[in-house]
Amino acid sequence: MKYIWEKHDWPEFRVDTSKIQGVLYQYALETGALSGGLAQLPEEIQQEAMIDTMVVEALKTSIIEGESFNPEDVRSSILNQLGFTLSSTSIKDPRSIGIAQLMISVRESFNSDIDEQQLFSWHKMIMITSSRITDLEVGKWRTGQAPMQIVSGPIGNEKIHFEAPPSKSIPLEMKRFIKWFNETHPTRGTVKMQGPVRAAIAHLYFETIHPFSDGNGRIGRALSEKALSQDLQRPALLSLSVAINKNRKQYYQSLSHASLGDMDITPWIIYFVNTTYAAQLMAKKRINFIFQKVRFWNKYESQINERQKKVLKRLFQAGVDGFEGGISSQKYMRIAGCSKATATRDLSDLLKKGCINTLPGGGRSTQYELAIGTIVGQEHLPRVGEEVPLFVSKIKKEKD
Repeated sequence: MKYIWEKHDWPEFRVDTSKIQGVLYQYALETGALSGGLAQLPEEIQQEAMIDTMVVEALKTSIIEGESFNPEDVRSSILNQLGFTLSSTSIKDPRSIGIAQLMISVRESFNSDIDEQQLFSWHKMIMITSSRITDLEVGKWRTGQAPMQIVSGPIGNEKIHFEAPPSKSIPLEMKRFIKWFNETHPTRGTVKMQGPVRAAIAHLYFETIHPFSDGNGRIGRALSEKALSQDLQRPALLSLSVAINKNRKQYYQSLSHASLGDMDITPWIIYFVNTTYAAQLMAKKRINFIFQKVRFWNKYESQINERQKKVLKRLFQAGVDGFEGGISSQKYMRIAGCSKATATRDLSDLLKKGCINTLPGGGRSTQYELAIGTIVGQEHLPRVGEEVPLFVSKIKKEKD
């Protein structure tokens, strides 16, 4: 069976958009509501929402490729590079600096056209600190003579999932891809299509060419987010990789099926557009979480002691999914560095004040969660004219 790039009509993609009009409509409603709600929030909260989006995207796009980073290293790298810290915070893992650079570049240059140099620059960002640097061609198209294959399984019994075009054809293929991407720009381009559809095609198109020796997945997802941002005319406040990572198997299966199909890529478009919509819903939950966090500290910060603040900040660091297993007196002792009696007394006080709720189950070790847990994702962002919190945590000072 021929790969899609070997077909005579490559890359003349065909899409039946009638099958995705419903989800495109819902996506448009969600992005519109989110934009309107964010506009009513103080600039500091908008900044925090964008930083949180970059952190989770950096973490998840790396995890998809089998790389893990310390969240605090990534967050500190982003804050350092944006100038939101009074002095640069020490970074333990230098790889986090590169992925942070990519996240910032994608958003700062979201409306510009792409060219070879920008793609080379992105590749250097994510590969320059790789442990495999001596084996890779960094900041340039791959030139190796061996076939670029995506395989799995033990040596000697590998299964080939996909083979990319030969390296000698990469310059021409990428010249054509770059031309297509720029010509489909939503405001400057001559070819018009819905943003999520363009993002889906861009990802499949780029991944099929596989122009680099490594790092193609991360750059391909960055291109999709750039396409979505251009459609919105602002940096997209969503993380595609969070949604993709929920079911990586489906992601790779969808890519594989599309790479072996014909130019009708409707099944891939259906998958990717629905994933984009899911990413938008997840983004709304994260931004609501940030909004609720500000409200929480506005209400309780002056009522609690330093130990309680330390533990609550650790709970907030867990994000919208919550602290795994909740917080118990034993966990409180470890985080706060206090005795069991003090932990029990502090937790009882937090429960009485309404800062935490008791998780179901009980037993010998009671578990607690933040009191905002039941409304995150259900409460709307503020509407026009709705009062917003007077207290805003300063990003320059807060690293949690």
